[in-house]
Amino acid sequence: MSVSEKYIDLHRRQKLFYLEHITREVPYRLTALDRLREGIQDNQQALIDALHDDLGKAPFESYATEIGFILNEISYVQSHLRSWATDRCKWSPLALFGSRSSLHYEPRGVVLIIAPWNYPMQLALSPLIGAIAAGNCAVIKPSSSAPHTASVLKKIIDECFEDEYIALVEPGDNVSEQLLQLQWDYIFYTGGELHGRSVMQAAAQHLTPVTLELGGKSPCIVDSDADLRTAAQRIVWGKLVNCGQTCVAPDYLFVHRDIKDRLIALIKQEIEAQYGADPALSPDYPRIINHRHFDRLVAMLGDGTIITGGKYDRDQRYIEPTLITDIRQDSPLLSNEIFGPILPVIPFDDVDDCVEYINNRPTPLALYYFSKSKKRARYIIDHTESGGMCINDVIVHVANHHLPFGGKGRSGVGHYHGRYSFETFSHAKAVVSTTTRFFLSIKCAPYGNKLNLIKKILR
Repeated sequence: MSVSEKYIDLHRRQKLFYLEHITREVPYRLTALDRLREGIQDNQQALIDALHDDLGKAPFESYATEIGFILNEISYVQSHLRSWATDRCKWSPLALFGSRSSLHYEPRGVVLIIAPWNYPMQLALSPLIGAIAAGNCAVIKPSSSAPHTASVLKKIIDECFEDEYIALVEPGDNVSEQLLQLQWDYIFYTGGELHGRSVMQAAAQHLTPVTLELGGKSPCIVDSDADLRTAAQRIVWGKLVNCGQTCVAPDYLFVHRDIKDRLIALIKQEIEAQYGADPALSPDYPRIINHRHFDRLVAMLGDGTIITGGKYDRDQRYIEPTLITDIRQDSPLLSNEIFGPILPVIPFDDVDDCVEYINNRPTPLALYYFSKSKKRARYIIDHTESGGMCINDVIVHVANHHLPFGGKGRSGVGHYHGRYSFETFSHAKAVVSTTTRFFLSIKCAPYGNKLNLIKKILR
């Protein structure tokens, strides 16, 4: 596939601009973040309208999970950027006597950010904040599945930046494939595992480093001693925010057999408490992104016994919050990331069965465990693997700027948020400065009888 001349030209101009070293100046980065914040604030209502048009999001959810999230991230990064960008002194061993060691953070260069459709603003701009903070130039490729949000983001980026510094390309057929043929200094991709493999293969052609924020089946375990009302409330919230189209949403629910019926009853009550007797009428209940994903989800409804929910309306891209059990072993509900408001329920008798099940499958992006016992929680932390984890809650670890967010194994490569975004988009360059006032000749030939002395020094 040939690459469009406009992408080649954009890539070339960003390379030239980056080499002017303007973006490396911390005041320039801070000013760029100021412009981005002002652009978002000036277009806030347009973003709310676009997110509703694309995903049916309520204004509260749009602000909490996208607009406010990004504004908060900008403020946090701005308040810490000067200290992050300052060289960090490191200890020099005796063998380097007369030297001072430090870490100098320099930008990656010209970076490509490929964003998904499920949080089309947050997942395009959150990596961009890190790229700007670290001093890079960047090209953003948004998803064509959220065209209204992509259009507003295009307007914001065009108003805030010259395209030789920061550019957003309009989504379309084969745009990602064309961009991936170019030689970037870093690629940041958020999306599905299948396309993630293609991104990694394309990056390997140029030995380009990558961050891959993928997904996977994030389990939720509710043990016999859990606070069931709390568990029900938080599981319903975390599963149904964005209509389940969240990479860290609880994907399947392990419930101790002794409390299964009570928890299911409380989940049913909680769905009604949050979204009313008919969620289709709730202004707070989003919709499935498009008919292709809608049809995929509806096809899975027949793969088990529906406990509650199961109604749908294709014209509205509406699927009712659904609990399902007795699932066929070959069902995609048990093998593929669901990415919708369907929650498989699997009873268990011994939590070690859950641990074994999880550890015998690809490492999940997140794992959630409900129990009043700190000892049991510690056991789950120590005996399972996941990108991140919450005890007695779901998905909230994503909102903590002080924690890295990312996957492990097939759920992702690398991490970001807060300082971790700055470090992801930076190269930590080791610098050793050595005095010229004296010279340790021990390291030079002829070595003679220096062997025992060097053993002592290096010991």
